[in-house]
Amino acid sequence: MAQRQDYIKKMELKKQARLKAGLLSDKYPSVSGIVLQMTYYHNSENPLLMERTVNVFPSSYAYFLMECMIKTCEEGGFDLSRIIAKTIKQKKKVVRGEMACKGKIDNTARDHASIIYKINVKYGRRVK
Repeated sequence: MAQRQDYIKKMELKKQARLKAGLLSDKYPSVSGIVLQMTYYHNSENPLLMERTVNVFPSSYAYFLMECMIKTCEEGGFDLSRIIAKTIKQKKKVVRGEMACKGKIDNTARDHASIIYKINVKYGRRVK
């Protein structure tokens, strides 16, 4: 029961964060879409965890905190907000990089997961 309440609380906090971030069309009116391609890695014998593509439309929330895929990770994830903001400010179309999760497993900070990302930003005039 406590686990369910924690999950509900976590989902409510995530919902509030998305609402606070606002819509992509409001925050970045010159952007007509963003494609995030991420390859997740973790420390194990087979390090490739998964590949993921996220399409962000003007009607989507400008929320770019991608969760860590390690179930027991607490306070982790990959916040691409600054990278995306900088990319748009510089009018770049493509940016690549990598990032490590800063979360904790069993209250111990350790290098347990990372991503390699590619962000494609499409600019265009919005139709009103």
